[in-house]
Amino acid sequence: MAIEASADHGESHHGGRAGWLRAATLGANDGLISTSSLVMGMASARSSRSAVLLAAVAGLAAGALSMAAGEYVSVSSQADTEKADLSQEAGEEAASTQSERAELTGIYVARGLSRDLAAKVADELTASDVVGAHAQDELGIHERTRARPVQAALASAASFAAGAAVPTLLVALLSTKILTFGVVGVTLVVLLGLGALATRLGGASLTRGASRVAFWGAVAMGFTALVGYLVGKLL
Repeated sequence: MAIEASADHGESHHGGRAGWLRAATLGANDGLISTSSLVMGMASARSSRSAVLLAAVAGLAAGALSMAAGEYVSVSSQADTEKADLSQEAGEEAASTQSERAELTGIYVARGLSRDLAAKVADELTASDVVGAHAQDELGIHERTRARPVQAALASAASFAAGAAVPTLLVALLSTKILTFGVVGVTLVVLLGLGALATRLGGASLTRGASRVAFWGAVAMGFTALVGYLVGKLL
């Protein structure tokens, strides 16, 4: 199999990280941005230190559980779709081996192989794992990128909690006089680091990824602070 060949040659590709990297990055960014924004909104409304801390802790717990549940449901739906497609392929293979072989041959011809060589490749691949051959070459389902609901849910919950812990600790440690500036400054620095790390692991541009995350984090905190200030004036 192609995956095994890559492992044998010691090659490292970014595609295998897609599932957990997406969930972990989304969770950490969401936890950091949403909780920092919540803190900014509460602080702008001139809430007490204990109220701000309570809101941050509640946001951390609720957000982590929400992320885990949402990710599990979403990825489970993807996993169900993959299983249904694989089951359908198994049924089609059992019903008509020759037509499925011809289908694979056509795929390899479209990729540039001669018909004779394409037929030989189809024969050899289906001899060892017919459903696996169709899964990769017809459906685009690879073992490294298969949907894993539990893994995605745990990664999302843990990363959200880790991100949300930053502003929560700042509320607990900083004085109210410097709380706003401290949360904004530390949050932006951490967002830049998270953005750079995610793009580094994913093989993309460090500058673009880091600046993109920091920009939208600043927008979220600024808007929530404005809402908190306006609502605080009305109460």
